[in-house]
Amino acid sequence: MPVARPEPQEPRVIAHVDMDCFYVQVEQRRNPELRGQPTAVVQYNDWKGGGLIAVSYEARKFGVKRSMRGDEAKMVCPSINLVQVPVARDKADLNFYRSAGSEVVAILSTKGKCERASIDEVYLDLTDAAKEMLLESPPELSELIFEEATKSNILGLPFDVSNREDSVRAWLCRADADYQDKLLSCGAIIVAQLRVKVLEETQFTCSAGIAHNKMLAKLVSGMHKPAQQTVVPSSAVQDFLVSLPIKKMKQLGGKLGSSLQDDLGVNTVGDLLSFTEDKLQEYYGVNTGTWLWKIARGISGEEVEDRLLPKSHGCGKTFPGPKALKNNASVKTWLDRLCEELSERIQSDLNQNKRIAQTLTLYARACKKNKSDSIKKFPSKSCPLRYGTVKIQEDAMKLFESGLHDFLGFQNTKWSITSLSVSASKIFDIPIGTSSILRYIKGPNSTVSPANLDCSSLPEDPSLGNKLYIAPNHEEHCEPSLSEKEDYGNNSPESSSEPNKAEEHKAAQYVDRNKFNTAGSNSASSSTWMFNVEDIDPAVVEELPPEIQREIHGWIRPPKQSSSKTRGSTISSYFQPAKRSG
Repeated sequence: MPVARPEPQEPRVIAHVDMDCFYVQVEQRRNPELRGQPTAVVQYNDWKGGGLIAVSYEARKFGVKRSMRGDEAKMVCPSINLVQVPVARDKADLNFYRSAGSEVVAILSTKGKCERASIDEVYLDLTDAAKEMLLESPPELSELIFEEATKSNILGLPFDVSNREDSVRAWLCRADADYQDKLLSCGAIIVAQLRVKVLEETQFTCSAGIAHNKMLAKLVSGMHKPAQQTVVPSSAVQDFLVSLPIKKMKQLGGKLGSSLQDDLGVNTVGDLLSFTEDKLQEYYGVNTGTWLWKIARGISGEEVEDRLLPKSHGCGKTFPGPKALKNNASVKTWLDRLCEELSERIQSDLNQNKRIAQTLTLYARACKKNKSDSIKKFPSKSCPLRYGTVKIQEDAMKLFESGLHDFLGFQNTKWSITSLSVSASKIFDIPIGTSSILRYIKGPNSTVSPANLDCSSLPEDPSLGNKLYIAPNHEEHCEPSLSEKEDYGNNSPESSSEPNKAEEHKAAQYVDRNKFNTAGSNSASSSTWMFNVEDIDPAVVEELPPEIQREIHGWIRPPKQSSSKTRGSTISSYFQPAKRSG
């Protein structure tokens, strides 16, 4: 359920930039002959000509809609050009469009905090840029106003069609405007400049909404398309929202919106204004009730996240009509393809952006032959994500089987899958400085040099039994990072690199293949540390970056077989010091 967030004390300037029928524009740039022609981009599917994912404005004049399929579009507009999305692994490949979207993001992000919401839409926090413009070159003192900005649509601004641009220019340059509207004026100019730059550098047009919060900016960005922008002054908020259908509001398009309609008779945002905050809290709880009360008044504290990269990666495929999957073998075939693509994308994200995903989730839509229970949804299932195509494929199939068991219950009935997708989420940046696995077992007075960890040069000592010898290096002294101090407290175990000085043998550290034990007393100053090599699963090591794999293989000998034990999902779980007995 939605929760109200604190509204910032200072006024903000937020823009939502939405590309105009973006997939069509990408294809028109690739094939200029399509410009000005009725065109639609169709996603790969031979059932009724495939599904339309973008329709040009020329085709819309003939009545072509995105909800149509290719064959329907040709009936409505015989001259329409249907361009098929590139295909890989027998499914749509959107990488070409993602790359084109990245071109746009690179331009928009130059003026402020940028949140990439999807392939073709972006949120911008232009507050700082607007304040800077207002301070250095306020519109009311400028002799010339950027021409594209004078074409803005200002909600609540009365104007004569014959002098519309003059009215907008006058509004942008008002000396008596309040501080909020002056910031909005600057924001409108900045967005107009960005939109022109996007057109010049990418040949793409876009529309935008400019307001004091994300909610309002998103609501108005599509009001005047294509290639236009709309501004929402504070004074126009209530008149704009009062007649807006409740289902148009973000997070009210589903069950919550239906509940407002059915239980409270709320069909427009204006209807919601008649309820007190206490009454809404009574129906929907304190948090959601307060959120509803605020959005009805145009109040939203949601912030623009500084994120140019996606929050998750997902791959999916629909199987309409006779294409539905009806057995485990066909599901596995498609899951393998989806997982292969997902694996490539998360590996590319890891290599290029140093980000790692932690959760694998499977989604499906299904139906049963038994109509009496057909309304039951196929449950989504998640598990820790293991890198590697084969591992992801194995885990995804297990998730499907688990979901299918829950979906069918104890019924032995036929089923079919009409949609299947997998996603990788909970993506985090890899902390800086984690280039060596031994950083996790490093002490405050030691350092590690992987080049020195050559096991073949280690001395043989019969008294040590089956133990690996690693000696500390006293030439350098490194303090553990803050994260390491939090992980290990004051008992950070030490590691070392150079085993060639006899006088250092007394302070040597050993890797014991049979015991997990911290040698010596409980003193934090003890220089001897051991861990159980048998608890290191090679299957997990194989998921690590190559340089760490080489390092681990260099100081753990001999190679061991994969253990069948249940392992943790993170490498740190294999190197936690054992609890010392009292």
